[in-house]
Amino acid sequence: MESKSHQIDYHRRSKYIGRMTEAEQMADGAGSNLDKVWRILGPFGKYTVVNYAFLLFPCYLAGIYGSVFNFEAMDINYRCAIPECENENSTWVEYAIPKQNNKFDKCRRYDYSNESNTCDQLSFNRSSIFKCKEYIYSREDSVVKDFNLGCQDWKRTLIGTAQYSGFLIALPLTGVLSDKYGRVKPMAVASAMYAVFGTIRSFSTSYEMLIVFEFLETATGAATYSTAFVFGMELVRPDGRVFGNTLLNFAFILGSMSLSLLAWALQNWRLMLRIVYPPAFLVLSYLFILNESPRWLLSKGRCEEALSILKKAEKMNKVKIPEHLLSSLKATAKYDESSIDEIKFGTVFTKVLKSRTMLLRLVLCCYLWITCSFTYYGLSINSVSLAGNKYLNYTFVAFIEIPANIFCYVVLTKYGRKRVLVTMYALGGIFCIGLALIARDSLWSLFIYLAGKFAITVAYSTVYVTASEIFPTNARQSLLAICSTSGRAGATMAPLSPLLARYNDNLPTIIFGSLALLASLLSLTIPKTDHVSLPDSVKEAKKIAQIKKISKL
Repeated sequence: MESKSHQIDYHRRSKYIGRMTEAEQMADGAGSNLDKVWRILGPFGKYTVVNYAFLLFPCYLAGIYGSVFNFEAMDINYRCAIPECENENSTWVEYAIPKQNNKFDKCRRYDYSNESNTCDQLSFNRSSIFKCKEYIYSREDSVVKDFNLGCQDWKRTLIGTAQYSGFLIALPLTGVLSDKYGRVKPMAVASAMYAVFGTIRSFSTSYEMLIVFEFLETATGAATYSTAFVFGMELVRPDGRVFGNTLLNFAFILGSMSLSLLAWALQNWRLMLRIVYPPAFLVLSYLFILNESPRWLLSKGRCEEALSILKKAEKMNKVKIPEHLLSSLKATAKYDESSIDEIKFGTVFTKVLKSRTMLLRLVLCCYLWITCSFTYYGLSINSVSLAGNKYLNYTFVAFIEIPANIFCYVVLTKYGRKRVLVTMYALGGIFCIGLALIARDSLWSLFIYLAGKFAITVAYSTVYVTASEIFPTNARQSLLAICSTSGRAGATMAPLSPLLARYNDNLPTIIFGSLALLASLLSLTIPKTDHVSLPDSVKEAKKIAQIKKISKL
């Protein structure tokens, strides 16, 4: 039955292609012809499935590495050390340490004023309070304990800032390299750098060493996910991009969830790092296993290599690509010089600056990404401070992304990118601001918190898809990297957001919500890209709003 259905589907595709004149195909350009080839190969044929199976692994690892900071530098329970009484039983603690909100103060203590060396209620002067000099930590393992960071929250949050700061270096550089050398090489090398510096960091002997390798890890390896994502988007036809995006996001989410459970089981940050980072070396094997992106090869004029890969896909999927379509693909790729730009960061950026349309599109993309990153990572980081088990809370906050991505797949397919962006940013903003009106220890607070994470996750996934569709192939990775790098500026600030709670518990979520509401309004200006062929040149990208949607077979 499957074979018969497959043959009928193939004949329909061939009939559709056969009705097109060679002149029409030439006019469509190499990118449009390539989308027709993917359409013949099927929505998710064997070739695409095999490639996605490989791409899911680095995306899974990226989910793990993006969550490591939350457990590596997790705040743990500790109190002031009282040298005068530590050898006694613990009943004296109530007299030695002041309370705030029915909890012992972590950073201050009463002055000890008893010359008889006893520890009772009369041994401490409650009118004299001073800062602690030493701390007694709980059994939980964290860099806070290893490097004695008690009551130095700025140092603890700086670890996350150092990690996210690495993205500011990695993404623009890798974007340029990826557009110049392809998708596979940068992805493999970046993953190896993750493994090298992440493993070395587990042997840190000082806070300073930890900070340095935290930065180096992301500065050299953080582009793994974005490169895999762009590669994945270029392997499917337009109506398959949303599903492809959903699959890659699922891998990322499972990485976050599995790390949370692993951290709960181990409660040892050094061992955790030594377990999760070495597997990234396996991605180096992709240099010998994966074929390069045909779309990228065509954008560089390397027609023979691209056609060879498409022939391989044709054989794996057991279909036949019409020869005149391959000839047309080769001709348009060879002679359409306007679609083959020099891949230099300065050249690409200059072209964008000269185009008002592209510049505004880039600025909009950057702001949407900043808002998503700041809110998305901010909600994840602050989840460990919610009432209850911090590991389970983080798992729930990560898990909510699974139904969010399923929902995203459904609504993007039905309603399009623009409507979803506007609606989800608006809902995310409303939920985040609404948290300020609810008691933090109530069940409703957790529900609204998860709803906010749900909405911003849908928006984040949609931004990824939309950004990959509004920029040209020969500069897509570079421009996507600029957007993503801007977003990392928001992610860099996210680890500092818990410090805002010192002034007001609801201040972080109020800021998250305000930024999201503004993003909702700005999203009204984004062009519609539903079922539109990926543009292969700046010229095509500028006209994307007028590009005719690809007919469904």
